[in-house]
Amino acid sequence: MRLFQLDRIGEQPRLAEADCPAPAAGEVRVRIAACGLNFADLLIIEGRYQEHPPLPATLGMELAGTVEALGEGVDPGLLGTRVAVFAGSGGLAEAGCFPADRCLPLPETMSFIEAAGFQIAYGTSHVALSHKARLAPGETLLVTGAAGGVGLTAVEIGKAMGATVIACARGADRLEVARAAGADHLIDSDTDDLRAAVLALGGADVVYDPVGGPLFAEAMRACRPDGRLLAIGFASGEVPQIKANHLLVKNLSVIGLYWGGYLAFRPQVLTASLATLFRWHAEGRLHPHVSHVLPLERAAEGLDLLRQRKATGKVVIAMH
Repeated sequence: MRLFQLDRIGEQPRLAEADCPAPAAGEVRVRIAACGLNFADLLIIEGRYQEHPPLPATLGMELAGTVEALGEGVDPGLLGTRVAVFAGSGGLAEAGCFPADRCLPLPETMSFIEAAGFQIAYGTSHVALSHKARLAPGETLLVTGAAGGVGLTAVEIGKAMGATVIACARGADRLEVARAAGADHLIDSDTDDLRAAVLALGGADVVYDPVGGPLFAEAMRACRPDGRLLAIGFASGEVPQIKANHLLVKNLSVIGLYWGGYLAFRPQVLTASLATLFRWHAEGRLHPHVSHVLPLERAAEGLDLLRQRKATGKVVIAMH
């Protein structure tokens, strides 16, 4: 089978070949149909991610495919099931072995391409907005990086939860993608004053920020009293330094979220969230946006699209 392998931190991954693995006890082997790319894949290559898979490592954190072999102790009913898997690594391959309890059966309404990029982006936004920030109907949500992989899902989920959504992104084309996802107001981060524009709309109750850097500081200054700021990531490359006295003056809360971290201490948070999201998708309330579908041999090109911020929504690698 073919796979996209990282041999050394800081080097570019390469297309390689390996024998098809056999599942261990408690595992299944999945014939992988598609794998979603994430900004975290870039951080793993650079050695800057919070988790460090042993090398050589097959990249690809989330995938979708069909269960084709079972390890000892696995429910025989899983054989032949269409599943999505949050694996952490191993998705950019034609097959892989994963714990059976990581496999989520897919609704018939969801394609492999949609499923491959669904869990992390939608899961992050739903857990952040619902479980962490307690976004309420009628509140105002500001989303930075609103046309990106996670930002676009925050726009869509925020609308589904009854919020007024302000989308901030770079350029008219990306803002149009956010508008199509349900954004009520648009701010161009290349030309507009974020703080002034948000305050002119009455301020934000909740900020969803996967960008970091100066945008975080401006968004914090645009919050209403008792606002909540979700630190989702730092795609700008700059982790903001937060002055505690600014939080005190307006009774602000800064809330961090690492979606995958819940697997270690409260996996039921993710399970319940994904059950809700799959139901919303089946009901036609969510419409995953995939801007690029590329074959495995062009996985490096897909990562460059993320690195250069040329993608909207998700980039997905299709194995065949």
